[in-house]
Amino acid sequence: MTITVNQSIISDEAIDLEAAQHPDAPDAQLAARYTLAVRELLLQRAREVGLRAEGDNASGDEALDALLEREVITPVPTDDECRRYYETHAGLFRSGDLVEASHILFAVTPNAPVNEIRATAEATLKTIVAEPQRFAELAGSHSNCPSGAQGGNLGQLKRGDTVPEFEAALFEGTAQGVVPRLVNTRYGFHVVHVAHRVDGKQLPFEMAKDQIAEYLSDQVQRNAMRQYVQILAGKAKISGIDLGAADSPLVR
Repeated sequence: MTITVNQSIISDEAIDLEAAQHPDAPDAQLAARYTLAVRELLLQRAREVGLRAEGDNASGDEALDALLEREVITPVPTDDECRRYYETHAGLFRSGDLVEASHILFAVTPNAPVNEIRATAEATLKTIVAEPQRFAELAGSHSNCPSGAQGGNLGQLKRGDTVPEFEAALFEGTAQGVVPRLVNTRYGFHVVHVAHRVDGKQLPFEMAKDQIAEYLSDQVQRNAMRQYVQILAGKAKISGIDLGAADSPLVR
């Protein structure tokens, strides 16, 4: 389906070229369509507010940076906020911890039926809790991650090897075996199995502070950016892709 953003058409050729930049996405074409639609929406906003000239064929990266700096405000976490996070999640901040883990990824992409995907993931988790010996089999038939071909095996992982929300599930507590809940990350829903753990040492707050500040800033920025795009989409005429349009700044 052709994508238009306020009558500006995004060509199939542009989508194909962009798709090559998303080799790890579960659906590279869908990721490309979403990325280009958002970019066009932002470039139009940059022209509207005078940060980009009409007819300017340059990449627009500088204009987009200026636009986001001006219109997407993301407060810097305070030391108190960082310390509260550290005290609540102290077990995440250790050095030398290792886990051997496997997962089954149920990928969620723009326009995907999230409720159906979650239901399938929950049903698979229920099956594996009852029959853990079937983990590798179900990873091979269900996982949207290339690791599915190896029974979901991710090998040995240390802190920093995965996205923060997945890492939190791997390193929380001391239990081994199937994690008894779905792990929700920016990529979708995961059924996770921890085969082995090697414990490290607790890091003091001062050594963890920069990592915590970066994580909290990233979370705030992602949420602010998502809301900003939804507001712009709510004021635009878009076809061929769903950007989650909203008409209120109080988007959730």
